[in-house]
Amino acid sequence: MKAMILAAGRGERMRPLTDVTPKPLLPVGGKPLIVWHLERLAAAGFKEVVINHAHLGQQIEDVLGDGSQWGIAIRYSPESSALETAGGIVNALSLLGDAPFLVVNGDVFCDVDFGGLRDCLQPDQLAYLVLVDNPPQHAHGDFALDSGKLLLDGMQRLTFSGIAVYDPTLFHGVLPGEVAKLAPLLHEAVMRGQAAACHHAGIWHDIGTPERLQRLDQELRAK
Repeated sequence: MKAMILAAGRGERMRPLTDVTPKPLLPVGGKPLIVWHLERLAAAGFKEVVINHAHLGQQIEDVLGDGSQWGIAIRYSPESSALETAGGIVNALSLLGDAPFLVVNGDVFCDVDFGGLRDCLQPDQLAYLVLVDNPPQHAHGDFALDSGKLLLDGMQRLTFSGIAVYDPTLFHGVLPGEVAKLAPLLHEAVMRGQAAACHHAGIWHDIGTPERLQRLDQELRAK
């Protein structure tokens, strides 16, 4: 299975830090945020990783190179301007191939077992999401979960972690180079009963502001 790290976002809420550094390269715990993902993916046995980028994207290529220092092969999917999540994935499908693939948001920090997601997608499913407890900044969550079945509404709503496995078929109808959001595609899959999920109760942080970045950096350095 191949993996994709989404790294094309502008990081407006992280300014002024992201005026000169792309968000995935911001340091936390002594290394760039995206490197934590690369290390975990390599440890989980992933050999091929696709990274999309837009804002200051050449910096990402310059720092990460071909991925050989982590024992993986990195290929890049540049965007002249950010295409949103679904658009970015579609733009990279020629690199990802026809089989299901793992996608990880470049601006989260987690201890999700990436290797454990390899075989989670069932033949009739188009998406398998990792959900987490609602953080303070997203108290109402995104989806409900009932015995592994993903629902749009329910008693207990959880937050989409930005980590999921997708079948390429999910993105049919989105054209390469088109700006497209992911949420409508996921909602359609949920309504058709073609999406499932799990609840990750471990470490997960959405690094959306300089304050959150600083808190996580202090936690990691304290360990």
